[in-house]
Amino acid sequence: MPRPRIPSLNWLRVFEAAARAESFARAAQALNMSPPAVSQQIKALEAYLGRDLFTRGARQVTLTEAGLAFLPAVAQSLHTVELAAENLFDTPRREPLVVQASQMFGCSWLAPRLAGFRALEPDVQLTLTSGIASEDFLRPGPDLRITFGQPQALSEDGDALFGEILYPVSTPEIATEIRSAHDLARWPLIEIAIHRANWLTLLPPDGPDPQFLYTDTSVNAFALAASGQGIALARAPASDTLQAVYDLVPCLTGLSVGGVQSYALVYPARSALSRAALAFRTWLLAEADGMRGDGRISKPSTATE
Repeated sequence: MPRPRIPSLNWLRVFEAAARAESFARAAQALNMSPPAVSQQIKALEAYLGRDLFTRGARQVTLTEAGLAFLPAVAQSLHTVELAAENLFDTPRREPLVVQASQMFGCSWLAPRLAGFRALEPDVQLTLTSGIASEDFLRPGPDLRITFGQPQALSEDGDALFGEILYPVSTPEIATEIRSAHDLARWPLIEIAIHRANWLTLLPPDGPDPQFLYTDTSVNAFALAASGQGIALARAPASDTLQAVYDLVPCLTGLSVGGVQSYALVYPARSALSRAALAFRTWLLAEADGMRGDGRISKPSTATE
């Protein structure tokens, strides 16, 4: 016949505390109980199990072999319950914030900096989501969006962040073979939706017709370039981290073009932003000001998307 369940799970909590403290008195103090109550609950557990768990001494108690064998299972079970309670029920006490950014901006520029925001705002439960197509940024859900596009397309409140400078990058092996802009067409030029006009600006008008390799994101373009399959366009400063991760280098020093699109933080109305969203906005604008302050990138005149 199967043994019935332990009548009181508090017996296990008291047993674990007494085993750690090696004293019923110290366990009672930690649990805000009286020593006789601790002793009584230990005796009840021992009676249920039919084995002594402690050897009693004048000033301390020690675990028996049965107690030593039982302790790890009890400690692990209590820890699992506490961890589940924290994960399931502690989060609502932290202020939620959902931020959406383009895939490349999120993984290359934003992610390496987020530790700074999390250190400033430890009580904010931040969720970072990504978007690729423009319609991804029209779906409800995020509190803040970091968009990319033409300045005149902005239809919500927003703050301009920065634009971009584009230049061709490749593996070091390919870069050593490129001595002029004419040489770029010797390899496939990796194009995403917004790059064709930029490529044509960088290529000499009297050069050979280029071969294009198409993809939908700069992340994919960098991955293709890193595998030696062509030349991608870096989008500084947003792509700087990604370029370093893939070990891509500029193909020609000084060959670059300023992008006509830019990044912006957008939201329905500043007055409706939560405290967490306002804190993120303040932090993000300071980070963007730091990028502009070092002279590497100019501030766009208007916000985007």
